[in-house]
Amino acid sequence: MKAAPRREFNLKGLVVIMRRGLKWGRSTSKSNLCRVGGMLAAMFVTAALAAAADFGRDTFVLTSTNSSTNDVLVFKLDTDGAPSLSLVSTLPTGGAGGASANAGAVQFNDGFGVVVNYGSNNVSQLVRGFGSISVAGTINLAPNCVKPVSAALTDEHLFVVGANCAESHSWPSGNVDGAVVALADTTAGQIAVGETWGAVTLESGSVLQLSLTNGGALNGASTTVTLPAGANKTPLGAAFWKDLLGFNPAHSPDSFALVDKNGDVFPVAGPTPPYPGNAPCWLAKGPGNIWYSGNSPAHAISIFFGDGQGGVFYKSVALPGVATDITVSPDRKWLAVIYSASDGSGGRVAVFSIDGFGDLTPVATSNPVGVAAFNGVAFSQ
Repeated sequence: MKAAPRREFNLKGLVVIMRRGLKWGRSTSKSNLCRVGGMLAAMFVTAALAAAADFGRDTFVLTSTNSSTNDVLVFKLDTDGAPSLSLVSTLPTGGAGGASANAGAVQFNDGFGVVVNYGSNNVSQLVRGFGSISVAGTINLAPNCVKPVSAALTDEHLFVVGANCAESHSWPSGNVDGAVVALADTTAGQIAVGETWGAVTLESGSVLQLSLTNGGALNGASTTVTLPAGANKTPLGAAFWKDLLGFNPAHSPDSFALVDKNGDVFPVAGPTPPYPGNAPCWLAKGPGNIWYSGNSPAHAISIFFGDGQGGVFYKSVALPGVATDITVSPDRKWLAVIYSASDGSGGRVAVFSIDGFGDLTPVATSNPVGVAAFNGVAFSQ
């Protein structure tokens, strides 16, 4: 039986249709026409979502070149037949890269994403149609804030940390929302946000706890979390499990640690020998109680299990190069890691499948594209 042709739907077009329907409803003085306008908009949304569900959406993996003319590279994960990871788009951000020792430079949440432009003091907003991704424009940092290295997204806010500020913006409008947190320490590695608080890792040896308003923006207050001696060297990657922060003090014997909203720290011993033999640096939250960390010097992905008051190192999975960031797909079925290949071929993206026990199986790796190293990685599904 011949398969039905694949249909694509465009998010921007849907928004235009909705606006037209609502405008028509508002333009008449008759309440029944207002109701009809609203009903039409709802019908368009329902029809588009149903069509998307029927025909599925491609799984994309995004990263950035981090070069002087920063580009977002979009790879399509194809698991039909022989799995492949193909470059389908190169999107100029209009800005400059240049960040280092950072994670979270590329993020995606539902229909919108973001990439930091370290050398241009701004970020670029990304938008997804059902079959493609495009750059929607740039968002400037708050006044006097510079050199963004990491971003985080919730449904209603964008968070950015750079050399001297942590800030929040309403999303997807991009307007500054909340109070800017000034940073005296210029070594920010990553910003992450949980249910009621956020955090910034500082490579110099600390974690900054950020308070949020009731609406979810930064309220300007921050507290330094006191880290124990065995888990305070070079904090880098960070991720939240609801309101529990996980982070990697990469050069410490306890190279994974958890922090609750009260600031209590629960260190977890990492793989041995510790740094410089092993250094879990970049963190992603997996399904259940599983955490994955890019272990750069060991050329591996290290897996940890955790609960609300600690955890344990499980094992490491080999990687043919130095990991520079890591992420897990929204459906928790895939893991992507960017790495600089040991064979000298430059930046690569590798995708692993995640089974019911959290174990990883290699699925596909991108071909070399002439970029020495990628920066930031995110899924869009």
